[in-house]
Amino acid sequence: MKKIVLTLFLVLGSFTIQAQELTWETDINKAIEVSKKSKKPLLLFFTGSDWCGWCIRLQNEVMKKPEFAKWAKDNVVLVELDFPRKTPMKPELQKQNFELQQLFAVQGYPTIWLANVTQKDGKVNFEQLGKTGYVAGGPEAWIAGANQILANKKS
Repeated sequence: MKKIVLTLFLVLGSFTIQAQELTWETDINKAIEVSKKSKKPLLLFFTGSDWCGWCIRLQNEVMKKPEFAKWAKDNVVLVELDFPRKTPMKPELQKQNFELQQLFAVQGYPTIWLANVTQKDGKVNFEQLGKTGYVAGGPEAWIAGANQILANKKS
């Protein structure tokens, strides 16, 4: 019995570690470079991390789960664009996030845009694939919706 419990503990622990290994870029230029190298679209997560209840719920119910971690590693480059109220941010990061908020016409949180990025003559262009937000039903439901956005753009 002890071996079963220990094995279960180790397996669950490995899932938790996998979920924590996700890299969320905060610098859009770095994210663009990663996207170009990996040929993966950007997942732009517009959030109010320290005040937005739905953002926190989305993170706890979806983004911190091993299913999301696996999906994200295989499909997207993660970018967090935060708009905290209590946590201080560097002015250049605030400016970047505000400009992207305007570009993607984000009016509420959480909003997640999936986008391809191209650069031509030094100019960055975002191809908006689709957007989503909080989806009830855990990581499976959220991932199904995100996959639908990605599939619609490929066809």
